[in-house]
Amino acid sequence: MNTVAIVGRPNVGKSTLFNRITGSRKAIVDDVSGVTRDRIYGEVEWNGMTFNLIDTGGYVKHTDDIFEKEIKKQVQLAIDEAQLILFMQDVTTGITSLDDEVADLLRRSKKPVIVVVNKVDNYDRELAAAEFYSLGFEQVFTISSLSGTGSGELLSAVTDLLDKDAPNEDGTEQLPKFTLLGRPNVGKSSLMNALLGTERTIVSDVAGTTRDSIHTRYNLFGKDCILIDTAGIRKKKNVHEDLEFYSVIRSIKAIDESDVCMMMIDATQGMEAQDLQIISQIERKKKGLVILVNKWDLIPKETNTLKQVEETIREKIAPFVDVPILFISAKDKTRIARIIDTCMQVYENKNRKITTSKLNEVIKEAVDATQPPAHRGHLIKVKYATQLPAQIPTFALFCNHPKEIKEPYKNYLENKIRAAFPLSGTQINLFFREK
Repeated sequence: MNTVAIVGRPNVGKSTLFNRITGSRKAIVDDVSGVTRDRIYGEVEWNGMTFNLIDTGGYVKHTDDIFEKEIKKQVQLAIDEAQLILFMQDVTTGITSLDDEVADLLRRSKKPVIVVVNKVDNYDRELAAAEFYSLGFEQVFTISSLSGTGSGELLSAVTDLLDKDAPNEDGTEQLPKFTLLGRPNVGKSSLMNALLGTERTIVSDVAGTTRDSIHTRYNLFGKDCILIDTAGIRKKKNVHEDLEFYSVIRSIKAIDESDVCMMMIDATQGMEAQDLQIISQIERKKKGLVILVNKWDLIPKETNTLKQVEETIREKIAPFVDVPILFISAKDKTRIARIIDTCMQVYENKNRKITTSKLNEVIKEAVDATQPPAHRGHLIKVKYATQLPAQIPTFALFCNHPKEIKEPYKNYLENKIRAAFPLSGTQINLFFREK
């Protein structure tokens, strides 16, 4: 699929245009310069063509600011990925020396470039936009990304320049989606870069570097999936910036669109209340779960250290304890090769279909071994079980007094089903119906 990148200096309206064209609010928009730090991807359909759109951080040169240095690297990566560049300008400030530097970078890339002059919403600004032809690019379009004026003409020009033979459907919609979650500065972006073998996301020691959720296709070692890196979720009392508030919302939305969530915790801090709140969100939304204990290299080891930590985690996440727990070091790349395999296994478990005959064999054996408690002197008989179509493995069990099956017996049957079939990492539902 074709890819188009929006580049330019900070605060010219790149994210507003991105949201306007994609019809979403993926990119965070704020009056603070430098809000977009990583590359954000969206999908656009226009004139029968579909293409990827990348929103980048504002390009800054000759700076000592850690984020602005990293933004420069991200912009260069976006230019390398794209077939077409939208060079964003602000008519109210005119051409700056930084614009000239970006223009020089774009000319060296040999990629087709469209100059997009933003904030043109009256006749005087339309006239002022003529100066941007001096940047040396053939196509210049005036728009107002806030109101959408001129965006249709711009999109038509974009599709005219793109490769018509590029396949519109990239197949990613059907791919499993694995979301990386956790508190700020736990090592999520470092792990993402280690898995992909490239600096796909900005990494720094400052908590809260990743503000947006980032989607990346992983297609290595025979595994094909979408990895989603999210902003760290803080406790509400610590969320002071509006920007971080929006990042929390987007992390929760990332859980919504994922199949399996990789919950990363810091081995040096252990599982805290905030981690458990994120896990409860994952459970509530019926998603698969894998727990990653990062920075394991920093923990002093004794004979049973790993086993003790694992037992402590399972005690805290009870009753949903049938969850894979991996002890890793994103920095040293220790045991990270198992992560995607484990997520794939949980994805398969979550979508597992169990034949009615095998399910009934397991239920009959469990009921014969331990009968459900009698109700008012009458025996409760579980007669038949079948799997229902649902988001997670869901089973209907038919019996004569369904309302009298208590929680301990439900848990007993669930454990028997889990022992008989590979369902680690996914919740299961049991419904009792009268027959």
